[in-house]
Amino acid sequence: MNRAMTSRAEGLVVVPAFNEAATVGRVIDEVRRHAPSADILVVDDCSADGTRAAALKAGALILTHAINLGDGAARQTGFRYARSKRYRWVVTVDGDGQHDPRSIADIVGVLERGEADVVIGSRFMPGASGQTYRAPLDRRLGMMFFSHVASALIRQRVHDTTSGYRGMSERAIALFSTNWFPQTFPDADLIVITHRAGLRIAEIPAHFREDESGRSIHSGITPVYYVFKMCLSLFVTMLRRAPRWEEVEPHGS
Repeated sequence: MNRAMTSRAEGLVVVPAFNEAATVGRVIDEVRRHAPSADILVVDDCSADGTRAAALKAGALILTHAINLGDGAARQTGFRYARSKRYRWVVTVDGDGQHDPRSIADIVGVLERGEADVVIGSRFMPGASGQTYRAPLDRRLGMMFFSHVASALIRQRVHDTTSGYRGMSERAIALFSTNWFPQTFPDADLIVITHRAGLRIAEIPAHFREDESGRSIHSGITPVYYVFKMCLSLFVTMLRRAPRWEEVEPHGS
């Protein structure tokens, strides 16, 4: 860490980062501008470049994985830190600059009004701006498929199940600091688990930018394999019993 792990802020912006030295400093600066009352935590997932140094220079809190564990594990590290420090809310913002921090206030507003426990910043809802999101046809079809599946399972329309631009309340932070967090593909699974735990889900249009890196957390995963793995994961999720809050709450006390 670059400073003592103590804070009076009510909220935490978690930035999972892997080899994002070129962009993470700018992301931190923009988050600070648009969410000045929040703390910023960069979870460096064992980057091989200067990600950690860039985040330190920009003044963020830092946690570093000793080995590369993946995007999902980086997010959960942020949730666990947030829970240990009793933050009231968390917003996750990618370190590559795709998530425009202007939408943080909108996401936090939904949480602070008590309207939802998990808020999804959507690329596909009417009103989403910054770009018309472009993805290869096979990926876009996969996104649409899982959006329909998740919507059917929770009986609520969800447009963007793969968005990493999300906000969480204290109860959601507590739940996903445990083994209920699906680390491999925290997409549709997370939405279904949220619903089965009795938590509320909201989706709002958010600001996004073009991905200049050409990378994705699913880079290298063929669409057919991704669809198979997600279908299997959702099937297993539905077979599991719903989370019990008596198993979750005591760990945060």
